[in-house]
Amino acid sequence: MTLYLPIAEMSVSVAVFLALGAAVGFISGLFGIGGGFLLTPLLTFLGVPPAVAVATCNVHVAASSVSGAVVHYRRKNIDVKMALVMLSAGLVGTSLGVEVVRLLRKAGLFEFTVSLAYVTFLGVVGTLTLIEGINAWRHAQTVGVHSPRKSGRHNWMDGLPFKMRFVRSKLYISMVPPMVIGMFVGFVSAIMGIGGGFIFIPAMIYILRMPTSVVVGTSLFQIVFVAAFATVLHAWQNKTVDVVLAAILLVGGVIGAQFGTSAGEKLRSDHMRILLGMLVLIVAARMGYDLVAPPADLYSLAPLRGS
Repeated sequence: MTLYLPIAEMSVSVAVFLALGAAVGFISGLFGIGGGFLLTPLLTFLGVPPAVAVATCNVHVAASSVSGAVVHYRRKNIDVKMALVMLSAGLVGTSLGVEVVRLLRKAGLFEFTVSLAYVTFLGVVGTLTLIEGINAWRHAQTVGVHSPRKSGRHNWMDGLPFKMRFVRSKLYISMVPPMVIGMFVGFVSAIMGIGGGFIFIPAMIYILRMPTSVVVGTSLFQIVFVAAFATVLHAWQNKTVDVVLAAILLVGGVIGAQFGTSAGEKLRSDHMRILLGMLVLIVAARMGYDLVAPPADLYSLAPLRGS
């Protein structure tokens, strides 16, 4: 069964895109990540225009993060004050990112910029994740039990101004680092169509030193609003949100996430990091190849200007 996507302006196989949504949902449930950083490049591999892939992935990220955020809110695992501080800057970063997308599309540089950003970003994240997973596996082999990294005392953040008390996280820190992190993630989310959870979570643990019990919930809480805001801006300014495509991916994603969550309970954390790192590096290598491979059409016909 084929279906025409009005915004992407292409006919697609519903089964193929349902399978794609299910695969990304499985990976999301398996590794506990949003999956947007994999969904966007996979959509472009299947011929979806990059601008449409980025905007539509924000719909997928926002919708898939709602249920998790609600669960964590009911369990009181969200530092709402911290989330609002980061969100206030995140919305600004998202606005800037959407405007940059508009300017890049106007200049005809959006596809190249997104591909280059993904290759760089996924290469760094994949390498760091793989190294951390291998180190954790080696530690588990020698010690027997992997001990999580302990939070230390604050150092360089103690001298920053505009300090606030975050009761739920038991922190008294400057609001500058959370706002910088929020703005950066909002900007990257708008350009690359990712939720930013794999940026938020390490940043909150290792930079802000937040307790791990509130990190995931706080991340999901703000991702819902950042992704939703990016979706609205992309739909309004760039007209690149394909609701039909998003609906197909969501149906598949919900199904795949159930199986991924069950499978994730059977894997050790160090093994999961190694697998995730390898997967991310494979996607980065595939996109890097597309950047340097010669195009199928070495020339194109276009009207001569100025004649």
